[in-house]
Amino acid sequence: MNAFDLSGYRFPAEWEKHEATWLSWPHKEDSWPGLIQQIYPAYAQFVAELSLGEKVRINVKDEHMKAFALEHLSKTNARLGQVEFYFHPTNDAWCRDHGPAFLVNKDAAIDKKVVLDWGFNAWGGKYPPYDLDDVIPTLVGKALDLKVMYPGIIMEGGSVEFNGNGALLTSRSCLLNKNRNPHLTQSEIESYLKNFYRVSQILWVDDGIVGDDTDGHVDDTVRFVNEHTVLTVVEDNKSDSNYEILQNNLAQLQEMKLENGSLLDIIELPMPEPIYIEGQRLPASYANFYIANQSVIVPTYRCAKDDKALNIIQTCFPDRKVVGIDSAVIIWGLGSFHCLSQQEPAV
Repeated sequence: MNAFDLSGYRFPAEWEKHEATWLSWPHKEDSWPGLIQQIYPAYAQFVAELSLGEKVRINVKDEHMKAFALEHLSKTNARLGQVEFYFHPTNDAWCRDHGPAFLVNKDAAIDKKVVLDWGFNAWGGKYPPYDLDDVIPTLVGKALDLKVMYPGIIMEGGSVEFNGNGALLTSRSCLLNKNRNPHLTQSEIESYLKNFYRVSQILWVDDGIVGDDTDGHVDDTVRFVNEHTVLTVVEDNKSDSNYEILQNNLAQLQEMKLENGSLLDIIELPMPEPIYIEGQRLPASYANFYIANQSVIVPTYRCAKDDKALNIIQTCFPDRKVVGIDSAVIIWGLGSFHCLSQQEPAV
């Protein structure tokens, strides 16, 4: 269904009120080889924290997976009455990228909320199969009785960041990668972003962090915390392979202007110490936090910089509690809490 007028719709900023958070229960052992059983306590703690302030809607394969999830959630302080399960089988757990993107129009007589179903190809075809993940937004739309729109190109939620007032921030390394939409120019991609996300300004940084298999998702590097302020990760160690990448992004951010002509307010966030598992550099970043209704859930890495990062993020969200949850094993899957979640805005 594409013959639908999106005038008046918008993609709310993450800090705007949610009706729910969508998740896809982790089950793919190849995403956490040898360690998947170790991720569930932290993942269940994430669900529990979300449930204190909003509904949590979880895609599961069947009753067996639902029972397995409830077994782990029962060991936490989760408000189980806030947790809903949907029998939507998935290939993997990264709901930020395969989940529904919701647009809202509070003034609409009907259809106050609609779903975008962008194409999904597992980050450039890296991890087949991805057929189940690709249809999740449509299944969610049907479950919620919402209209579903099909832009017709590949797009992942972790590749785009919003200020809720017309600006979208993304990275060239991901959206201009030939493994996504090789037939489109930068200008054409910008047109899709503006037309379907209902934004008016596209801001570009060059690259993402080392170890990020998504080709540079912006949710590991730069995050809006209000309409005019971004948190951006920087690396202090000049010999670290992320140092030049993040300095270049910082310089680009310093030159950016919003549509009203103002420069961005920029707050620097440290990178954690490098994490390796089996010799592989992992994309550990404090920027992969998730803004829930009552809290901001931040990945921590058993690192000396954890407290500093939590304190910086807390200054950006005085009305929410910043909660650190151990992500030292979850990051073996090459993502963390923002990658695992997708907000459903309230109307």
